[in-house]
Amino acid sequence: MKSVEAMFTPRDRELIAEAVRAAEAKTGGEVVPFVVARSDHYEEAEWRAGFLFGLVSLIALYTVRGLTSDWAAPGLLEAGLAALVGTVAGLACTRFLPAFKMFFAGQSVIARRVEQRAAEAFIREEIFRTRDRTGVLIFLSLLERKVLVVGDTGINAKVTKEDWHDVVRRVVEGIRHGNPAEGLIDSIRQCGVLLERRGVPRRPDDRDELADSLRIGDS
Repeated sequence: MKSVEAMFTPRDRELIAEAVRAAEAKTGGEVVPFVVARSDHYEEAEWRAGFLFGLVSLIALYTVRGLTSDWAAPGLLEAGLAALVGTVAGLACTRFLPAFKMFFAGQSVIARRVEQRAAEAFIREEIFRTRDRTGVLIFLSLLERKVLVVGDTGINAKVTKEDWHDVVRRVVEGIRHGNPAEGLIDSIRQCGVLLERRGVPRRPDDRDELADSLRIGDS
C-alpha cells in the first residue's frame, strides 16, 4: 500500500485546503480533514492466521500420511516443522497482504479501532477548541477503507448521524476509484453545503480557528 504522502500530492493538499476554506466561507463550521494509513497494526490478526495455518498444516500432514499405503505417524520433529512452516506462512500473509489482515482482524475489531483512532485525532487536533463547538473531523483510514465524520457538540445539536452518510459516501467512492484526494475534496464541499442547510451560521466576527490543511496522522 502506498504511503499517505504518496497518495496525497502537494497539489492535492492545496486543493483540499481550498475546499476547506470554501466550505467554511458559508458556515460557522470548522472542517478538519485527517488521514492515516491505518488505524492499527492488528497484531492479533497475524497470530490468528499463524495459528490457523499451523493447524491446517498439521492436519494436511496427517491426512497425506493416512492416504499412503505405508501409513506411519509423523515424528515429533516432522510435525513441529510442519506447524512452524504453516505458522510462518500465516504470519507472512497477514503482514504483507492487507486483505488477509483485514479478514483475520474481523469487522467488529476494525470498526472499534477506527473509532478509537478517530477519537484520538479529534483530541490531538483540539477540534473541541472552537468558540461555538462547531468543529467537524472528517477521518479517513486508508487500510480499512473506513471514513468517520465526528462533529463537536455545537454541530451534533443540528446535524444527525444519518446526515453524514452522503459526506462519507463521497470519500468512499473516491477510494474505490483510486482517487482518495478527489473523494475527500468532494466530501468537504458537501460538508459545507450540509452545515449551511442545517443552520450552522457564520457570525460576522467569525475567524478561522482551526488550520485548513490536511492532517496526516502517525500509523
